[in-house]
Amino acid sequence: MTISDPQPFPFSDTDELRIEPRFEQLREKEPLCPVRLPHGEPAWLVTRYEDVKTVLGDPRFSRAEARHRDEPRTRYHRGLPGNIMEFDPPEHTRLRRVVAKAFTARRVEELRVRAQEIADRLVDEMTAQGPPADLVAGFALPLPVTVICELLGVPLEDRARFRHWSDAMLSTTRFTPEEIERCAAELSAYMAGLVAERRERPQDDLLGVMVAARDEQDRLSEDELVAMGVGVLVAGHETTASQIPNFVYTLLEHPDQLARLRADPDLVPHAVEELMRFVPLGSASIARYALEDVELSGGVVRAGEPVVASNASANRDATVFTCPDKLDVTRQEASHVGFGHGPHHCLGAQLARMELQVALRTLLRRLPGLRLAGTGQDLVWKSGSGVKGLEKMLVTWDAA
Repeated sequence: MTISDPQPFPFSDTDELRIEPRFEQLREKEPLCPVRLPHGEPAWLVTRYEDVKTVLGDPRFSRAEARHRDEPRTRYHRGLPGNIMEFDPPEHTRLRRVVAKAFTARRVEELRVRAQEIADRLVDEMTAQGPPADLVAGFALPLPVTVICELLGVPLEDRARFRHWSDAMLSTTRFTPEEIERCAAELSAYMAGLVAERRERPQDDLLGVMVAARDEQDRLSEDELVAMGVGVLVAGHETTASQIPNFVYTLLEHPDQLARLRADPDLVPHAVEELMRFVPLGSASIARYALEDVELSGGVVRAGEPVVASNASANRDATVFTCPDKLDVTRQEASHVGFGHGPHHCLGAQLARMELQVALRTLLRRLPGLRLAGTGQDLVWKSGSGVKGLEKMLVTWDAA
């Protein structure tokens, strides 16, 4: 097989949080589908669970090869030079080890108390103001932003600036290429400035650890240091900030499951995993290149050909998940791939899980009867972004 007659991908601009309906057909009849993304060369798209795990985890598929190619992608920006997503093991492993200790299960549990304090303070402010309140601006965004700023060592007062830069780097059509390049350069310069401050005044935060790894242990280059800082900052808040309102909206759309959580808050950890499986956050993974011929469902990917994987489709594979289109907060089946798989499995997955658990528990406990405000302008969905989610979500709740 060769990549010929590629179909435009994403297949449609599905709004809200609905999964692309064609994925089910592809999983059954064309699990290896030729596609052309908005940027880069044509690629194969895989949609079945086992194929997605193979592409993401098998060393026969390379991220490093993308540096030499016009890689297929949904976003204009390819990331800063030296970013961790450019590398395969062992180089990728070298970079990941620099920051991995900050995201271990033990370290994340130590942060849970602080995350809970932040969540309770934010709800205090919402209740003091009274309903309706914007769940995104008042809770979902400031919770993970505050946590990652404190962990990394970024001034919280700069959040509006780096949030704008983050939006630009994740843009599909919202920003022009010129705006994206300018924002990427500004964010890179901003992080380089913080690095210089740490060299002048060392601090015991993650950025300080990264600077020491560069200056004292020679474990990463200057480009890698800056790119790592940017990556942790952007990825460290964006997914969670999007998924908190996405999860709440999904639960409101499934009142039976919401009722089960309200009756048994101990189900929250299970609910977070199920919602990560169920909610389609993005359209496709970043591309991997086959280093040799690899047989997948539906055909053979030849050496040198790029493949993108749909994690959202894999999470709805009926051969793996029972009634995959049904939300079930008690589900305990195979692991989802909402955080990816393989060497590039989300570094901050444990942190995101903890924050999402804290967020849901706090909202269920502190805002009884949480629901959409019913104003006619309750919801504003993101547009032109590589991440699905809500920009505005007006909610109300029962008086205490």
